[in-house]
Amino acid sequence: MEEREVVVTTREVEARLVPSGTEIMIPANAFISITQSLGGTYTVAVNGNMARIEGQDADALGKQPQVSSFDIPQDGSVNEDQLWEALGNCYDPEIPVSVVEMGLIYNCSLEKDPEFGNHVKITMTLTAAGCGMGPVIAQDVKTKLEHVPNVDKVTVEITFDPLWSKEMLSDEAKLELGML
Repeated sequence: MEEREVVVTTREVEARLVPSGTEIMIPANAFISITQSLGGTYTVAVNGNMARIEGQDADALGKQPQVSSFDIPQDGSVNEDQLWEALGNCYDPEIPVSVVEMGLIYNCSLEKDPEFGNHVKITMTLTAAGCGMGPVIAQDVKTKLEHVPNVDKVTVEITFDPLWSKEMLSDEAKLELGML
């Protein structure tokens, strides 16, 4: 993660307010501060609000979109390490820790489905049941997994059983958040 960077938008760009998830449009030529750039997404400060801009819109910030560098298994299989690498690039826009290190991923399974092919099923939770960014984070998980070579379908289920607690944080996350 880099320090705050002030940029001017090069075009109108869609964003989602944090933590509500409400969609907004940031106009071209707007001054914004990038507060977090992790996993190919950007958390920005704009007009006194925090918002998240997706990686495919990086050009609006004068940045290059993150490009996947996964090796493609030629046998049509899915490399499970690549699934976890993709999940490790999913971040809560308010917290500089991946959903994996946060302990939000309860299960990641891969099934060879006769109808859908290589089907990845994720069971995950959120830090709070009322998290407005929950659908955005779940979509980020889905999108990043869909870019893993040979993945044909991704299903993400959000559960609150068990409820998330800070004990689920990895030691790396605790260190990053100043809890160790």
